[in-house]
Amino acid sequence: MKRIKLLVIGFPLFMTLGTAVPLTSVAKAAVTEATPVSRAEQVIHITAKKFEYSPSEIILKKGVPVVLELTSLDRVHGFRLVEFGIRADIKPGEVTRVRLAPQHTGRFTFACDVFCGVDHEEMAAEIVVVD
Repeated sequence: MKRIKLLVIGFPLFMTLGTAVPLTSVAKAAVTEATPVSRAEQVIHITAKKFEYSPSEIILKKGVPVVLELTSLDRVHGFRLVEFGIRADIKPGEVTRVRLAPQHTGRFTFACDVFCGVDHEEMAAEIVVVD
């Protein structure tokens, strides 16, 4: 079982292809690809396909833990939520789970970071965190 965990505290460095990118501390997050969801967790299903995510806006409550269940309808896509320090692959036929508990209110854009065609740059959606 492949499991990736990421805990963001302070100003960690995320290494990507030898380049350090600073991240801000906004949430505790974990990306898991095969871990079951507990009955107490709120689950939000997100689908990815050329060149969109559905839903395109997700409203979360500050401090409330959630699991985003990501699936692809056509090909490999990426999920990158910079402000939360989260990065994951979304593969067709698989569910990728991203756990987070947002600690700050605001609008946060997530985007595909795996080139998927001519309109790849337009493939983005938002998480809105409210009190």
